[in-house]
Amino acid sequence: MMNGGRKKKMALLHVDFFSGVLEKCTSMDVILPQNTKNQIGLKGNARNGKYKTAYLLHGMSDDQTIWQRRTSIERYVSEYGIAVVMPDGGLSFYTDMCYGLPYWTFFSVELPKICREFFPQMSDRKEDTLAAGVSMGGYGAWKLGLGASETFGAAAALSGVLDVSRRLKEKTANPVQKPSGFWEGIFGDPDGIEGSFNDLKYLARRLKEERKPVPRLFSWCGEEDFLYQNNIDMWQEMKSLGYIVEAGSGKGDHQWKYWDQEIQTILKWWLE
Repeated sequence: MMNGGRKKKMALLHVDFFSGVLEKCTSMDVILPQNTKNQIGLKGNARNGKYKTAYLLHGMSDDQTIWQRRTSIERYVSEYGIAVVMPDGGLSFYTDMCYGLPYWTFFSVELPKICREFFPQMSDRKEDTLAAGVSMGGYGAWKLGLGASETFGAAAALSGVLDVSRRLKEKTANPVQKPSGFWEGIFGDPDGIEGSFNDLKYLARRLKEERKPVPRLFSWCGEEDFLYQNNIDMWQEMKSLGYIVEAGSGKGDHQWKYWDQEIQTILKWWLE
């Protein structure tokens, strides 16, 4: 419930910290509600109790700063009084990399604990925790929802690489060309992705078979996006498994001017 009696603005923090899982220092940017008076040009509403928290994941070419640089995310969340965590995921595809660092374990287990340690007002309820991302981050968000549903009660993808196995096998040119061995460094043998923990369809089937609570799912992709058919087919697959996906599409390709619009749709879907 909104509390109309108090006004809440936002504070933006840059946090450098050590990850025991990654065994290295890493960074995140965090937006937190802040009680203020007389701030010009921004208004908001406070929520009672602990903050709901949205984890926003970046795509392949970006880092934790991109959501602030390409969207007005601070302004969008001000009216809801929620926290936003924007972490750095490197080029990991949010996986425990075959030849690299265990980013899946970091994002699914360690990062939420660290955030709640640093910021005790963040809720630890899965119903209050969203993972959302663009492109590579869309894959990561759905993976968190389907693979760590005890922590992330909702997941949203914008132009997500939802079927990564199929994408790597496609003959069409990838806009982001990578050197030989790049994908093997993340996933191992690309032919082994299907049916593994890195396969979202496998995670969806497993979650149903285990009769665990399923996350709320949202997905949007532009009709001119090179991942459009990838998304359409995944939505149909999820429907066949009995999932309810809030799926949408419209004019647009793979760029931020569309994602800037649709992150606002995601916030309304999740919070209202």
